Amino acid sequence: MKQWTVDAFSAAPFKGNPACVVEPFDQWPDGSWMQALAKENNQAETAFLLRTDDPARFGLRWFTPGMEVDLCGHATLASAQVLLAETGLDVPAVTFDTRSGPLIVRAVEQGYEMDFPADPPRRTGPVAGLAEALAVEPLEVWAGRYLVAVLADAAAVHAVTPDIRRLASLQGQAGEVGQVIVCAPADPSDDVDVVDRFFAPGCGVDEDPATGSAHCILAPLYADKLCRPDVRFRQVFPGRGGDIATVLTGDRVLLRGQAVTVIESVLRV
Repeated sequence: MKQWTVDAFSAAPFKGNPACVVEPFDQWPDGSWMQALAKENNQAETAFLLRTDDPARFGLRWFTPGMEVDLCGHATLASAQVLLAETGLDVPAVTFDTRSGPLIVRAVEQGYEMDFPADPPRRTGPVAGLAEALAVEPLEVWAGRYLVAVLADAAAVHAVTPDIRRLASLQGQAGEVGQVIVCAPADPSDDVDVVDRFFAPGCGVDEDPATGSAHCILAPLYADKLCRPDVRFRQVFPGRGGDIATVLTGDRVLLRGQAVTVIESVLRV
């Protein structure tokens, strides 16, 4: 059985966000086995694929080292990279059936385009303990699946050194516990519109390098702030990070990014 490691939302190796992708199964393995392999891989996510009668349609599940999750953008991108670039699947688009509904990925001129559900956030009041956990006072707090802390500028986003244990218990009006985005407008000299970071101790990941699901929240937020549907983001995880371009189309978000396969391996289990 083969497994690939793919750096998603990056045009070069050792950038973006790595995900492991296991070759497709004919039936789902036991959940505890998938969780054990994800823990063994120790990447933010391991993706598992299920064949269907339609060669362009697959079941898809994602596991962090600690739990199964409902939505993961970078491991979906990695799964498309494996199917289209590594196994030679010749289809115009791949549909993944997931806990978050069908997700469609197609190859485009530079990388891939993913069609995901938008998650427009709601502005909330201050969340008790959030400023203390981030060691910075947010200008605004929003809530979708995750909390969003809008900071003053890009320098503040780069400088955040959070208390991860404190963040792990925070939720406010967000859908999930212990998952917080920090963001701000990019510097005028930069080639993107927004910089952001994502801390997710609630699902066992202190900080994620490049996160598709976070940008399902950020895309509608900044499309509204900038008064245009297309926004360019850079997730500035120290030493890695990734570039994600978004286009808001009604209640969906198109996420665009590149991917690089860095490891092809054989599982002996």
